[in-house]
Parts: sequence; structure tokens; C-alpha cells
Amino acid sequence: MGSTENIELVRRGYEAFNAGDMATLSELFAEDAVWYAAGSGVLSGTKQGRDAVLAYFGELGAGSQGSFQASVEDIVGGENHTVAIQHAQATSNGQTLAMGTVIAFVVRDGKIAEGREYSEDTAKWDDFWA
Repeated sequence: MGSTENIELVRRGYEAFNAGDMATLSELFAEDAVWYAAGSGVLSGTKQGRDAVLAYFGELGAGSQGSFQASVEDIVGGENHTVAIQHAQATSNGQTLAMGTVIAFVVRDGKIAEGREYSEDTAKWDDFWA
């Protein structure tokens, strides 16, 4: 796949994520996908395998009473990495989360094989999910 196809794949992933469409997300991720969630909070750490990645996405929804949304600002694609710049937003227990986040994706054989999250304020991110 080329950069254009990788960008479209990641864009479809965001659409499915924001719609809560886990079936489509399952199709877009490689079975052995790995996700790296930065920080030291309850949701931080490495998620090994598609099922663990999708479970993590479910935790984002559950921990925000379904309010978590990732609004794409831009997606930059290359042959090996595709980077999405997003604005993450959620509310939970009277708290509001609103911050810029970047996710670096690796696409392999037409599937998302890896994601690495970087937020503008990791401590605030961790505190929100505590």
C-alpha cells in the first residue's frame, strides 16, 4: 500500500472509532497489532493483539460514559508510517478532557499493525482516566 491508501485506512479507522463500530475496527487492525498508550495512568501501557487494542478502545468509551471522541485535524502518510493529529475530547464525573494528541501508525499488508499515542499533557490525560 502507498501513502494515499494508508491515509484512507487510518481515516476509516477514526470514523469507525467515533461511531463505536468495533466490527469495522476489527477488520482494519492486524490480528497481532500492538498499541502503545503513553503515561503512567490506569489506561497506559502496551496492548498486545487486536483484541487487547479493541478492549482499550472500549475502556476509553466506558471511562467517559461514551463521550470520548477523537476529531482528526490532519493525517500525514508515508510508506512506513502514517501520523494522525487529533483533538481528543471527553467528559466524565464533572471533568472535561480536551487536548491535542498525535498517533503514529504503522500499516502492514493493508492493516493497522501498530499505534503509538502522544498527548500534549500526559499527566492531565492520566488524571482524567483515574
